Amino acid sequence: MIKRSSGVLMPISCLEGEYSCGSFGEGAKYFVDFLSDCGFSYWQVLPFCMVDECNSPYKSYSAFGGNPYFVDLGVLHEKGLITDFELELYRQQTPYSCEYTRLYHTRLPLLARASERVDPKEREKIEKFISADKYLLQFCEFMAYKAANNQKEWTEWDKNKKYDESVLFTWKFIQYEFFTQWEKIKAYANEKGIKIVGDIPIYVAYDSSDVWANREMFLLDEDNVPKCVAGVPPDYFSEDGQLWGNPLYDWEKMEKDGYSWWCDRMAHTFRLFDCVRIDHFRGLESFWSIPYTAKSAKEGKWVKGPGKKFIDVIKNVADGKMIIAEDLGDITPEVQALVDYSGFPGMRVLQFAFLSDEDNPHLPHNYINNSIAYTGTHDNNTLLGYVWELDDETRKTLLEYCNYDDPYWDRCYDSVIRTMYASNAGLVIMPIQDLLGYGSDTRMNIPGKADGNWRYRVTREQLDSIDREKYKRLNFLYKR
Repeated sequence: MIKRSSGVLMPISCLEGEYSCGSFGEGAKYFVDFLSDCGFSYWQVLPFCMVDECNSPYKSYSAFGGNPYFVDLGVLHEKGLITDFELELYRQQTPYSCEYTRLYHTRLPLLARASERVDPKEREKIEKFISADKYLLQFCEFMAYKAANNQKEWTEWDKNKKYDESVLFTWKFIQYEFFTQWEKIKAYANEKGIKIVGDIPIYVAYDSSDVWANREMFLLDEDNVPKCVAGVPPDYFSEDGQLWGNPLYDWEKMEKDGYSWWCDRMAHTFRLFDCVRIDHFRGLESFWSIPYTAKSAKEGKWVKGPGKKFIDVIKNVADGKMIIAEDLGDITPEVQALVDYSGFPGMRVLQFAFLSDEDNPHLPHNYINNSIAYTGTHDNNTLLGYVWELDDETRKTLLEYCNYDDPYWDRCYDSVIRTMYASNAGLVIMPIQDLLGYGSDTRMNIPGKADGNWRYRVTREQLDSIDREKYKRLNFLYKR
């Protein structure tokens, strides 16, 4: 039984701040204060790992390592590791968008200079912190080797080339600051009664420390080339399906050692968050396996996943903490049976409620307590964009469903949100864009589209424009 509650989806990258990307600085604390003032109980974030060349956090160099862009420069300045001149030099040019190109070229060199200024006592503390976690150490070594090999994939490295010790320490420093800074933000949130919902991408990138250091756990051939890769068949988002390209797990081998890598991953994640969403949960029942040489995801097939045995293991690691099953997409009776077996709350998304005339589970009157209901996820349009782009008939049905009869449909916002609040879902979560009433130009991600995603950011002025008393009242009225 989930206690009736509500929350906001706000990726760290979207937080306000002065240095090109949201971080674990004052902007994070200010957002926690905002949530508390509104009566929200949950803050959902996206994965904390490094982003890929498309700025997506769902394909990273490590499932364990933290994103350097989230390390707050203000904290480093207070420690004397960044000068006044450097702090001023790296101020952002716009507060409305993540400046990924600028970050890519300037952030690591700045953090490297900061790491050179660490005193011996602090250095010893950093070394001890990293050596206590083999996965963080693997990640730091992986990044040092990549630097020594001109950022090539690990399969192309010169085996005789040694990394630079100073580069290795830079990465140790970054990870130490990342995790210690976040620990303080999480503690602050918990003190304010706010729980953090984290996110685990089900797959890892081929060019990652995860595959490099644990090759036996993946379906690779004798040349370390993936036999098959991950993706999804044609669906609501893409008529050709999605060819993700991630290597697939060798679930049979993983089972032999009790899924130890996954156990370690879950334990690591639960140290960061109060509850966790497992992305693409349906892949644990059956996953879409695509030949490595395939040109399209259409060439894939369903293969059985680890199922109940795996669920039992990760439930034991969770030790009572909430795991959310992202049960979206092509959901079969077998997938639903696995969700039911797990006892994990599934997801309900309003934007999927009117895709057909069937009485589907995404209609708010069908929400059960053991579910997390969203106006939309990071992969959806904003609520305003969604309503705007609906065909006339579907929009009419939505407005009638939400008891809105004003001819000016662009004012329907409160009625839609109240419908969500009044539902039986244990937890209702809304993206920050939906609290602001923003359109599709602020959308976080369009699945299958490589460019232009993951850039949206909020300013403090925008955050302050949200009526805190309004949401405080809604949370009180609907006992959330």
